[in-house]
Amino acid sequence: MGSNGTPGVEERPAGSAGATRPAKRRLLVGSAVVLGTLMLTGCSTATTEQWKRLGLPEGASDRTEAVRSLWIGAWIAALIVGVMVWGLILWVSVRYRKRNDEAPRQVRYNLPLEVLYTLAPFAIIGVLFFYTVEHGNKITAMSNSPQHTVNVVGQQWQWTFNYKDTVDGQQGVWETGTMDKPATLWLPVNESVHFDLTSPDVIHSFWVPSFYFKLDVIPGRTNKFELTPTKIGTFEGKCAELCGLYHSRMVFSVKIVSRDDYDTHLRELAAKGQTGAATGGSDATTIPGTGEGEK
Repeated sequence: MGSNGTPGVEERPAGSAGATRPAKRRLLVGSAVVLGTLMLTGCSTATTEQWKRLGLPEGASDRTEAVRSLWIGAWIAALIVGVMVWGLILWVSVRYRKRNDEAPRQVRYNLPLEVLYTLAPFAIIGVLFFYTVEHGNKITAMSNSPQHTVNVVGQQWQWTFNYKDTVDGQQGVWETGTMDKPATLWLPVNESVHFDLTSPDVIHSFWVPSFYFKLDVIPGRTNKFELTPTKIGTFEGKCAELCGLYHSRMVFSVKIVSRDDYDTHLRELAAKGQTGAATGGSDATTIPGTGEGEK
């Protein structure tokens, strides 16, 4: 029996429950501040820069700005629309919360409101469509006289790169990779490169994340694109189309170097006898490095 005489009820000091709430709030706020500080201070410079790019990798081509501005612009548009929708939801929830059991006054039609929520989505779609086309034209633009041409051959399951430059009187040199030793694509910095993409077997997809560009490699068709590497360094590339059993092994590297280093590398390929072009053909049925299908 409690002190007030009521059986089974224990009387608690007034205000004890309320007194614990501010303490809990202070604990939660303090924990959030500490956790946030640790997360921010624990981020490396590279991670911080990637946050600024909203998850995009480090750019290494002249297509970077067109894709980045379109990506960030789409995020800004989505954030504006999201904030407006969340704000309206919260405002309606508070403003028109239930106060009694009487049904609210029913409004069947509101023409201005209906016109607004019909035209607003079309306006948003129209703006996004305009900038997508504008930036898409910049991304896919090609010149009439690129400085270099590379034929990229994607085959099960590695890459071959045919450089069309004339090297020591020879028209073109090539290099290819295996699953044990993936291929490396060499490109000169700040010089335009035209790419021809071909495949002798199935659909692949040539993707270098730092180029901000990806294009399918389709049998019986030559897909083309052009860009200019803008940053010296080594970048990762991969196949972005499920192409078979060893799809995960279709990786390669892109080495962007000075023009002198690029010319030296091509001369080294010519010295090895890797002149002309390698396009796959019967070799597309082999699995280099595994012995399967090899003669």
